Amino acid sequence: MEKLIAGIARFRTSSYEKRKSLFSELANGQSPEVLFITCSDSRIDPNLLTQSEPGDLFIIRNAGNIVPPHVRAAGGVTASIEFAVAALGIKHIVVCGHSDCGAMKGALNPGALSDLPHVQDWLEHSRGAVEAVRARTGDITSSALAHVTEENVVQQLQHLRTHPAVMAKLATGDVELHGWVYNIEHGTISAFDDDTKEFVPVEERYAEFLNVDQLKSA
Repeated sequence: MEKLIAGIARFRTSSYEKRKSLFSELANGQSPEVLFITCSDSRIDPNLLTQSEPGDLFIIRNAGNIVPPHVRAAGGVTASIEFAVAALGIKHIVVCGHSDCGAMKGALNPGALSDLPHVQDWLEHSRGAVEAVRARTGDITSSALAHVTEENVVQQLQHLRTHPAVMAKLATGDVELHGWVYNIEHGTISAFDDDTKEFVPVEERYAEFLNVDQLKSA
């Protein structure tokens, strides 16, 4: 806690002062363009990863960056998606997985979660990813973690399409879905390519958004 309290003090005297005008604007409302759905893992910092400012991202975090398929029942993830898309007018939705994901390890070995029944039930939303990898490879081994992590991102994108608010915006072309996987060790991101159905370097997937200097420094 000492580290957190000291950080609050530094924030008030440094970061806050540097962005005082920004926080003044944000005090009256928000208008983010991106809904960023990622894992609760403490090693993931969406704003640091994307070098974005407060107010840029509307963030949903949970174990395994999961989006449950839409059902007629209240749920925090479902409500947050609906609010982001229908009320805030989000233009882009990113589902971002990451390397060495504990949730995906649990999905690969659900029997090890017998003492964590709620986690075990939650990770049923990733079971399809495990089964898809098993069907392709014929077996599931420890080396399958990276493949399951990617497949889980694809599955959650499919789940997103079942949400009425998302379906409506997709039908009119007012929202775009993105699937990413962040490599913690190397600081790189791979992005799902809808045409090839493969994950490619984010610089390749979004080359049109990057200028020459950015590509050289990437």
